[in-house]
Amino acid sequence: MSLITLSSLERITAPKLAELLLAADTANTAEGGSIAVVDVRDDDHIGGHIRSSLHFPSQSLDAMMPTLMRKLADKETVIFHCALSQQRGPGAALQYLREKEATGGNGGNGGSGGEKATETGAKTGGKKAQRVYVLDRGFVGWQESYGLDRRLTEAYRKELWEDGY
Repeated sequence: MSLITLSSLERITAPKLAELLLAADTANTAEGGSIAVVDVRDDDHIGGHIRSSLHFPSQSLDAMMPTLMRKLADKETVIFHCALSQQRGPGAALQYLREKEATGGNGGNGGSGGEKATETGAKTGGKKAQRVYVLDRGFVGWQESYGLDRRLTEAYRKELWEDGY
């Protein structure tokens, strides 16, 4: 039985995520680097997205989980979000962590079946444990602060958000 629950998921604020993404960009590692942002919005994936995020709609997540597991295997930090990060984002993070736990950490990216997958940077077998977060307030909260910041947000359409998305 998994010890991972919705209440054990770690949250990350938009300012902290922005800081991590800008630092990764400065280090020239944002693309294919150690951070991955997974956007699980479905039809509401309009009006912009966090730069370099991976779009895995929640409706297709079951079928796409093996692909997502491969894409995230070498990432140190993974952040999931949806529009508000109240249901789909946390649910996707939980599904990912449970799948990772069931597969023994998916080939050595730090996790093992018995440890708390969201644990802070614990070393396991010489590798850092992967940190998994849910973005507080989701993309709705993100766009309020960073929608117009082209370093952090792509394809932003301000008019869609002004009308009360």
